[in-house]
Amino acid sequence: MNDSLSAETVRITGHGGDEIEAYLARPDGDQRRGGVVVIHHMPGYDRATKEIVRRFAELGHDAVCPNLYFREAPGAAPDDAAAVARAAGGVPDERLLGDVAGAAAILQALPSSNRRVGVIGYCSGGRQAVLAACNLDLNAAVDCYGAFVTGTPPEGFPLQVTNLVDQLPQLRTPLLGLFGTEDTFPGPEQVAELERILTAHGKDFEFHSYQGAGHAFFAVDRPSYNVAAANDGWERISAFFRRHLGG
Repeated sequence: MNDSLSAETVRITGHGGDEIEAYLARPDGDQRRGGVVVIHHMPGYDRATKEIVRRFAELGHDAVCPNLYFREAPGAAPDDAAAVARAAGGVPDERLLGDVAGAAAILQALPSSNRRVGVIGYCSGGRQAVLAACNLDLNAAVDCYGAFVTGTPPEGFPLQVTNLVDQLPQLRTPLLGLFGTEDTFPGPEQVAELERILTAHGKDFEFHSYQGAGHAFFAVDRPSYNVAAANDGWERISAFFRRHLGG
């Protein structure tokens, strides 16, 4: 297998025609393949997220991550940009949808594209991946411990978000959900609620909850990293996208 790839910072057209920064990684070769939009976690468009984008290229997909905080803090360090975005209440849902749509359009315009695009998100990005899967024409979605897909944000929560319960009946894509049993947002009861709603509406989904894993168990640069859960999760993500996106 040839695991050579290229990666670069690009500009894409996001919500409202805004030009925003994004990170694009592509495997070498001209074979047709699916694309993946990576939605970064609340800490922002950081080095760890870019490593995830490159990993999808290594797995055989074109992949792109839009910088959701670019408007608030162009050129700022990830921690600083995230602080500015949190102070503003986070990324509005409508804007998120426009930015993900723009990222998907970039992937579909690549000469290697087979026109199939999936989305994956971590932490706040997990909720946003489900939001995108309910509103955009995508082919697969992965929610990695996304808070407030169901449930209610606690008093004083820094982001102005609501749950997606009213939107879940319109989920348009197969959904893979990966969660930790020791997480609080989402806790096991919120995951169970999500499962009940999707089952009631006949949606195509697959959930896995890892014993002993908490929030952000994929984050290799944080104490929450859980090797066993992350390794199994990556195997499931790879198989899921291969099945639904090809490549």
